[in-house]
Amino acid sequence: MKKGVRDNINAYSFILPFAFIYMVFLFLPFIYSIYLSFNQVTDFSDVFGGLSFVGLKNYLFLFRDKEFWWALVVTLYYALIIIPLNIVVSLLLAILLRKRYRLNSMYRTFFFLPFVLDAFVVGIVWTFIYAGRYGLLVNILKPLIGGIYETGFLGNAKTVMPSVALAMTLKGAGFGMILYIAALDGIPKEVYEAAELDGATGLKKLWYITLPLIQPVTTFMVIIGIIGALSAFAEFYAMTGGGPIVYKWGTPLGMTKVTGLYLFNHFSNLRLGLAAATSFVLLVLALGLSITYSKIQRKR
Repeated sequence: MKKGVRDNINAYSFILPFAFIYMVFLFLPFIYSIYLSFNQVTDFSDVFGGLSFVGLKNYLFLFRDKEFWWALVVTLYYALIIIPLNIVVSLLLAILLRKRYRLNSMYRTFFFLPFVLDAFVVGIVWTFIYAGRYGLLVNILKPLIGGIYETGFLGNAKTVMPSVALAMTLKGAGFGMILYIAALDGIPKEVYEAAELDGATGLKKLWYITLPLIQPVTTFMVIIGIIGALSAFAEFYAMTGGGPIVYKWGTPLGMTKVTGLYLFNHFSNLRLGLAAATSFVLLVLALGLSITYSKIQRKR
C-alpha cells in the first residue's frame, strides 16, 4: 500500500468517531428540525410518523404573532445593553490586568471563573442579590432606590433588563478579558514608541492605535454577543421567568420574554413545529446580523 493512501486511512480513522457523533447528534437532528418546521405534530407518541404537513403555516404564524415581535424587540433591547457593556468591561479588565504584577494571575483567575459557571446557577445567585426587601443590593442602596426596595430590581420594568445584563456581563467579562489581553500583547511596542515620538498622549494612543488594532477581537465579541442575545434563555428563566408584565399593543407581555423564552414556551407546550420554525428564523437573523456587521467592519 502506498504511503499516501495509508496516511489517508489513518487520518480518516481518527476523524470517524467524531464524524459519527456529529452525524447522529448534530447533523441528523438539524435536518429533522428543518422538516419538523413545515409540519405539525398530531401524534405525540410518534413524533416521526405522527406529523401533518402544514407548509409555511408555522412561519406565517410567527410573522403575525405579536408576542414573537415583542420578543424580538426585547431581545434587541437586551443586546444593545449587554454587548457594549461586555466589551467595555472586558477591555478595562484587560488593560488593568495586562501587566505582570505580583497578584495579576490570581485576579485574572477570579474574573475568569464566573465564565465557566452555568448561567442558570449564576442567575439564581443574582436573584437573591436583586430581591426586594431582603436582597443584598436593595438594602445597600435603600436610601437611593425608593419603591424598588419593595419590588426588587427584577420586579421593576425599568430596571429588570439592565439588571440581568449587568449580571451576565460580570459572568462573561472574564472571557473577553482573556481575548483582549492576547490582542493587546500582540501589538508591537514599536508602534507606541513611534506614536510617542510624534507627541501622542495616552488617550490618543488608545484611540488611534489600541482600539483599531484590537478591532478583530471586538468584531468577534459583537458577533458572539448577537448570537448569545438571540439564544439567551437560562438567565431569564432563572431570574425573571419572562416578567414583569407590561401592557403593549393592547396585550399583556413579559418585559424580559426574550426569543429564547418564546421558543421554550412553544416547546414546553408541545408546539414542536412552531418551536422548530422559531429556531430557524432566529438562526437566519443571527447569521444575517453577524455577516452584515463583519462586512461593515471590513470596509472600515
